[in-house]
Amino acid sequence: MTAPQTPDVTAAAERKSAWRTIARVGPYLWPDDKPWVKFRVVAALLSLVLAKIISAYTPFLYKGAVDQLTGDNTDPLLMGAIGLTVAYGIARMANVGFQQLRDAVFAKVGQRALRTLALETFEHIHRLSMRYHITRKTGGLSRIIERGVKGVDFLLRFMLFSVGPLILELLMVAVILFYWFGWEYTIVILVTIGFYVWFTFAVTEWRVKLRRQMNDQDTDANQKAIDSLLNFETVKYFGAEAREAARYDSAMRGYEVAALKTNYSLAFLNFGQSVIISLGIIGVMVMAAQGVQAGTLTVGDFVMVNAFMIQITLPLNFLGTVYREIRQALVDMGEMFDLLEQPSEITDKPNARDLQVTGGHVTLDGVDFGYDPARPILKNVSVDVPAGKTVAIVGSSGSGKSTIGRLLFRFYDVIGGSLKIDGQDVRDVTQISLHAAIGVVPQDTVLFNDTIYYNIAYGRDNATREQVEQAARDARIHDFILSLPQGYDTTVGERGLKLSGGEKQRVGIARTLLKNPPILLLDEATSALDTETEQGIQDALERAAEGRTVITIAHRLSTVADADHIVVLEKGHVVEQGTHDDLWAKRGRYYDLWMMQQNSDAAA
Repeated sequence: MTAPQTPDVTAAAERKSAWRTIARVGPYLWPDDKPWVKFRVVAALLSLVLAKIISAYTPFLYKGAVDQLTGDNTDPLLMGAIGLTVAYGIARMANVGFQQLRDAVFAKVGQRALRTLALETFEHIHRLSMRYHITRKTGGLSRIIERGVKGVDFLLRFMLFSVGPLILELLMVAVILFYWFGWEYTIVILVTIGFYVWFTFAVTEWRVKLRRQMNDQDTDANQKAIDSLLNFETVKYFGAEAREAARYDSAMRGYEVAALKTNYSLAFLNFGQSVIISLGIIGVMVMAAQGVQAGTLTVGDFVMVNAFMIQITLPLNFLGTVYREIRQALVDMGEMFDLLEQPSEITDKPNARDLQVTGGHVTLDGVDFGYDPARPILKNVSVDVPAGKTVAIVGSSGSGKSTIGRLLFRFYDVIGGSLKIDGQDVRDVTQISLHAAIGVVPQDTVLFNDTIYYNIAYGRDNATREQVEQAARDARIHDFILSLPQGYDTTVGERGLKLSGGEKQRVGIARTLLKNPPILLLDEATSALDTETEQGIQDALERAAEGRTVITIAHRLSTVADADHIVVLEKGHVVEQGTHDDLWAKRGRYYDLWMMQQNSDAAA
C-alpha cells in the first residue's frame, strides 16, 4: 500500500506541476516557427514599458500643478498650472492608450495559443484507447478541457501583463520615493508591500485548496447532470426523476458548501488586504504631512506621495486576484496537461505502412486476449475469413464475440497470436488505413445530433449529395427520409432519439455503404429489433454485403443461417465451425443454441 504523502511532499509536487505547466505554456509565447508571434510579444512589452514610464511620471505633473496653484503670484503661475493640468490629463490618457494597445497587439497571440492547445487536446483525446474512453466521465472530461483551455489565455495574459508590470512599477515607485523623499518612505512602502504579498499568498494558498474542492464538486455535479440527461429514457422507464433530482441536489449541496467557504475566505482576504494597504497609506501620509508642517515638503509633495500610494494600491489589490487566478489556472491547466500526457495505448509502429487490401482475407491465428490479464476472454482462437465470403461468429453472451470485432478494428491489441488482413498484421499497419478498410454496423447505431444528411454523409468526407442519396436508397431508407417534413434536413436529436431503432440502423447502414469499405463488420446489427423490422434490415444488410468480406457477430442464429461459414465460441474457445447444415447435423453446441432460441421464440 502506498504511504500517504506529507503536506511538504504534496506542496513540492504542486510546485513541480506548476513549473511544468509554465514550461509547457512558454513555447506558445515564443514559438520558433512563428516570427509574427514574437513580434507581437515584443511590441506588447514595449507598449507596457511605455505605459509604466508614463504612469510613474504622471504624479510629478500633478505635484507641479498643485504647487503652482498654492503660490502667491496668481496670474502667470495659473497659466503654468493649467498647462501642467492638461499635461497630467494627456499623460493619463497616454497611459491608458498604451495599455489598450498592448492588449490589442497581444490578443492574437493569446487566441492562437488557446486555439492551438484546444485542438491539440481534442486530437489527443481521440488518439487515446478504447480502454480509456470506456472508463472516462464525459462531463468531467469536458470541464477539465474547458477550464484548462481558458486558463491558457489567462496565464499568458496575466503573467506577462500583470505580475511583471506590477514588479516593474513597484521598483520604479520605490526608487522615486527613495530619491525624492528619503529612505524612510521607501522602508514603509517595502514593509507594506512585503507584508501584503505574504498575507495574500498565504491566504490564497489556503483558498486554492478550497477552490479545488469546489471544482471537484462542480465536476461531480456536472457529470451527474449529463449522465442523467443522456439516460433520459431510462430515468422515465423507472420513474426515477425524484431520485435523479435528489442525486443531483446532493452533488450541488456539496458544491454549495465548498462555494460558501470560498466566498467567506475571499471576504477575509479582501478585508485583510485593505487593512494592510490602509496602514501603509496612513504611515506614508502622516510622514508627508509632518514634512509639510515642518516646511521641508510642499503641498504638491504631499499630493504626489498620495498619488503614488494610490497608484501602487490599485495593482496591489489586483495582485490578490491575479495570484489567486494564476494559481487556479495552473491547477486547471495541470489537469489538462495530465490529460495530454496520458499515453495512447494503441499507437502506430515507427514507419508503419498503410494497409493494402487486395481481397479482404481476414485471419485470426491463435489469438489470446483479455481486457484484464487476470481474466482472459479469448483463448487460442483461430478463425479464417476468406476474401468476399461471409463468416458468422455466434455463441452465448460473454463468449467473446464482440471482442473479436474490437480487435479487428484495433481498439485493443491481441496479447498472443496474430490478426491479419491479406497477410498483414494489423499491428504493423497505420490505424487510419485499417479503419478506412473496415465498415462497422453496431447493435446500437449512435447518431450525431444533426441532420439525417449529415449523419449519412459522415461515412465519407466530401461525398456528393447524389452519393449520399444513393447510399440511402441502398439502405432502403431514402423513401422514408423524403416522407419527413424536412426530408434530409431533419434533425435526429441527441444520439438519434427522434428515430426508431430500425430507422437509426438504416441510417447507420447507409453511412457505412457510403464509406464503401472492402470489409464489413456487423456487430449484432439486428439483435435489438423486432422481427418485422429485422427482416427489412436484413435485406439492407444483404445488399451491403455484396462483393465484400463480411464478419457477422450475432446472437440470433436465424440471421446467420445463410452465412458461408459459422464459428461457434464458448467461454473464449472455438468449439465448432462449419456451415449451418454441417453444424446442425453434428447436434453439438450450435444445435443446442438453435433449439433453445426456437423454443424461446415459440414460447413468446
